[in-house]
Amino acid sequence: MFLTLAFTLAVVLPALAEDPAAIAAQNEKAETKALRKEIVKLKYVRAQDIQNLLYAYASRDGHIQSNPNMPTVLSVSDTPENVEKILAAIREIDVKPADVLYTVQLVLGSEADAATDAELQNDPVIKELRKLLRYKGYTLLDSSFIRVVNRESASVILGQKAEFEFALKPDVAGDAKAPVIKTDVRLRQVIRAATPETATMKAAQPIVNTLIESVLNIKSGDRTVVGVSKLDGGDKGLILIISGKIVD
Repeated sequence: MFLTLAFTLAVVLPALAEDPAAIAAQNEKAETKALRKEIVKLKYVRAQDIQNLLYAYASRDGHIQSNPNMPTVLSVSDTPENVEKILAAIREIDVKPADVLYTVQLVLGSEADAATDAELQNDPVIKELRKLLRYKGYTLLDSSFIRVVNRESASVILGQKAEFEFALKPDVAGDAKAPVIKTDVRLRQVIRAATPETATMKAAQPIVNTLIESVLNIKSGDRTVVGVSKLDGGDKGLILIISGKIVD
């Protein structure tokens, strides 16, 4: 009887040692211990904006968490190899956005008056416009510089009477060697009523006319004519000229 019991134990113990469930549990426990955890502080992007992108580098058991109350912090947990991939992806994404410096010129073209401002006489863009448009004279109404962070909006007031509102939004694309600045531009004319004679009179709401609204692609350093708009249907037209340059 003693021999029979010993034989039975010898058969059962190897079977238990090779139990798939037990092996899986041990492997899972070992894998859990091997997970690497990192807290990542972002500089330029929000955690929620890139969280879904990073899951492409995570394993089934990996976790990438963010908290709306801490928008620049990510919590990463995964195997050491996958955490390295996630951190490398973050370094590629979390970079300082480009700054774009625009030069904006508002020029008035006239069919009747041939006088042209001295600073525009030898301007290559104006020379080309003389070939394409009927205007004989060109006057610089106003000019301005606008520096704006990529994918953010900016605006400036132009004109001697502050009657024009210019707004833009850049979106830099392409590689670093040949970037293209896609720019949404809008030029509006704001016509304000005369100042009320008494304080009891309500000021009339200004009339806003959209003169130019367009999307253009320009290379860094290029200068181009955005558009031409007739003023009051007369013999004068408003010409918008801008250049864009990516700066450090």
